[in-house]
Amino acid sequence: MSTSLDTQRFSEMIKSKRGSKGLRVLASEIGVSASTLSRIEQGNLPDIDTYLRLCDWLEVSTDYFTNSNSNIEDVQNEVIAHLRADKTLPPSTSEALIQMINLAYASATKEN
Repeated sequence: MSTSLDTQRFSEMIKSKRGSKGLRVLASEIGVSASTLSRIEQGNLPDIDTYLRLCDWLEVSTDYFTNSNSNIEDVQNEVIAHLRADKTLPPSTSEALIQMINLAYASATKEN
């Protein structure tokens, strides 16, 4: 089975978390060039070092954007990543929701 990177999903999540923050400011914070960040937001494939930095910034595992068979842990991680990227929620609210989601998934996996 081959695995590929879902660059559309990757770029959409970066754009979502970046929000109204300037491209150059964010690129500087992450440690990549603004032109590199722009290309990635347009759906281009990043180099491995840039990919690792961005996954760290997005607070997701490096396999989060790989196209493979989805399992319950992938779904849980996706929900959590979106909550962390949502700038409309206060951090305390998103963390409380994340705790609830983790408990719900833990309970669901015990029942199966």
